[in-house]
Amino acid sequence: MTRWLQHFAVLIAMSVVLCACSRIGLAYRNLDVLIPWALSDYLDMNSEQKGWFNERLKEHLSWHCRTQLPDYLDWLDRLRLMVETNQVTDAELQARTQEAKQAIAQTAREITPSAIELLKGLDDKQVAEMNDAFAKDLRKHQEEYLKPPLAQQIKERGERMEKRLNDWLGPLNATQQQRVVSWSHALGDQNQQWIANRAHWQKQFSEAVAQRQSPEFPQRIETLLVNRESLWTPAYRQAYANTEAQARGLLVDLMAESTPTQRQRLLKKIDGVRKDFSDLKCLKTTKQS
Repeated sequence: MTRWLQHFAVLIAMSVVLCACSRIGLAYRNLDVLIPWALSDYLDMNSEQKGWFNERLKEHLSWHCRTQLPDYLDWLDRLRLMVETNQVTDAELQARTQEAKQAIAQTAREITPSAIELLKGLDDKQVAEMNDAFAKDLRKHQEEYLKPPLAQQIKERGERMEKRLNDWLGPLNATQQQRVVSWSHALGDQNQQWIANRAHWQKQFSEAVAQRQSPEFPQRIETLLVNRESLWTPAYRQAYANTEAQARGLLVDLMAESTPTQRQRLLKKIDGVRKDFSDLKCLKTTKQS
């Protein structure tokens, strides 16, 4: 999925990745600022398109707040209970992940008609700019994640993960640090499959947009946005399954080795995310009505 479409769908849905939670409240409050900025990376919308987009965005946010946010609060409560009762197990993590994926898919389905309408209205110059931006995006990812030797990729991946975990748990002990290292090694050359699949998706998306006036266009875009897993390369499908399993294993082991101080910090973080949601004006209005 392109970055601007990810902003459009994912920033108004619950992220599967725990470390994204701390940004949700901020992103939700400032989505009207973030999304046009993200779109500008790929498209130069004219004033008419921007006006239309802003109106649709308001409608989608209103729908999302009314129908989705209450479920997110329940999801966070289930997550908190897992930590509080020391039940961070593989089965529980699979359940929470599946619930989050369903929430993202539901939001993607809701916004897909707007995405289709916007894309159908692009002119050839805008499409060419989008394709150029795709190519630039791919080169950037290849430079950052594929150019370094595999050993360096593994090292940097572990460092990124430890930094995120430090934010949620506080400093890791030696056993936890070593577990992060082993997790990163277990993913191997996952970067290769991830970026190859990214290129595969972008190519299909560009081909679909090139035929944006065809009768099949809405269905093709819906598949690309809502059912994108059906278009994954076989290699990436296998790599993704391994990535999810390794992530669950990492979290289970880290929590098994966690200290009371770390668990309290995590609970406080989850409570903070829940408060961000609960304090949203749109959710309070919905409750009152």
